[in-house]
Amino acid sequence: MMGPMRAARLIKMVLLLQSRPSMTAAELAEELEVSERTVTRDAQALSEAGVPVYAERGRAGGYRLIGGYRTQLTGLHRGEAEALFLSGLPGALREMGLEDAASAARLKVSAALLPSLRDASRSAAQRFHLDAPTWWSEPKTPELLPAVADAVWDDRRVVARYRKGEAEVERELEPYGLVLKAGVWYLCARVPEASGAFRVYRIDRFTAVAPDGDRFDRDEDFDLPGFWEERAAQFARAILRAEVLVRLSPDGVRVLPHVLDRLSVQEALAEAAAPDAEGWVTVTVPVESEEVAHSQLAGLGPEVEVLAPEGLRARFAADARRLGRLYGT
Repeated sequence: MMGPMRAARLIKMVLLLQSRPSMTAAELAEELEVSERTVTRDAQALSEAGVPVYAERGRAGGYRLIGGYRTQLTGLHRGEAEALFLSGLPGALREMGLEDAASAARLKVSAALLPSLRDASRSAAQRFHLDAPTWWSEPKTPELLPAVADAVWDDRRVVARYRKGEAEVERELEPYGLVLKAGVWYLCARVPEASGAFRVYRIDRFTAVAPDGDRFDRDEDFDLPGFWEERAAQFARAILRAEVLVRLSPDGVRVLPHVLDRLSVQEALAEAAAPDAEGWVTVTVPVESEEVAHSQLAGLGPEVEVLAPEGLRARFAADARRLGRLYGT
């Protein structure tokens, strides 16, 4: 009697051979994670079961299917289909625990495609890759991410505990979507006890997540990208609690949107007076704090002069004196 693991391996072998003109025993052994001897036995078993696997002898030999044989096992189940659309994000799939589903989906789709299109996924993967984490940081996968991801994909309510300041809070949540931003995972969820308001939670602050057994009726009008864009803009504005008055060279004007909040800078520059005789622009821009502004504006070097507040101007004056001593001017 054939065990379930071998049956699954035989099915995978058929799908692999269906997706390519031919494969060597070594290639099949690597894909199936078995020995070449096992590949030979499996190919013989398939042939005896009526699957036309042909073994080509010689140095360039291998295995292929004869006569355009097509298996009917190429249908995707829902989880595989959803994972397939994320298959360009291997790191994110792995962290959510969906890597196996994506692998199965890609194999099934490849088996169903015309031969001329079967390398499309590999071709696309070599031309586009999303690397979400920022440079010089080592993002950590939240321990509870797979549990949260399961609830998101299954539209299932959860009872979650999370850290809020120094305390822990428990909430019933309807998990709508996951966002990976600069290496940090967020959950967008509806909170029934808060009149159905949508809120954003950092997943690394969850201390417990448990499904409550019920599925929720998803609001089909909910737009995750639009919701995230709106909340991200609100967050960026909310943390800009201070202002600085700066004088910028033309190069400083060009670079400033890349070091401070872009929309805020663009709005401030649109309202600024015309450049002075030297081509410099004086503008008031919102910042998170004096300390943060110091580190952000320092990158502009001599292309910016801080006029106010006086404490921030004094910081830059001290920087200039130190640079003068270092460079002997």
